[in-house]
Amino acid sequence: MIRYLTAGESHGPALVGIIDGMPAGLRVDVARLAEEVASRQLGYGRGARMKIESDEVEFLTGLRGGMTLGSPIALMIRNKDYANVRALMDPLTGEVRRSPGPGRVMRITPAH
Repeated sequence: MIRYLTAGESHGPALVGIIDGMPAGLRVDVARLAEEVASRQLGYGRGARMKIESDEVEFLTGLRGGMTLGSPIALMIRNKDYANVRALMDPLTGEVRRSPGPGRVMRITPAH
């Protein structure tokens, strides 16, 4: 059984994913993956910002030489614009929203 886990907020530092249950010895077509990731920029309703940003998948674990190891695959897509919104979106010091609206996530105030 293959399981997927994703995490990350819009405008946060990165999106991360874990793929568990992949058998060892499968080749990962990184070029094809890059094409799939790039194609999301062309989706319906995408704003101008999507046209100037490009996402790159960074593999952290689970691959060696482009082949699966059989262990969980961890990957990350960094938010290249994060430096511009860090004061508001930092996971530990970012702005706290006390009344969430549609699409907003309530943030927990760090202990001081």
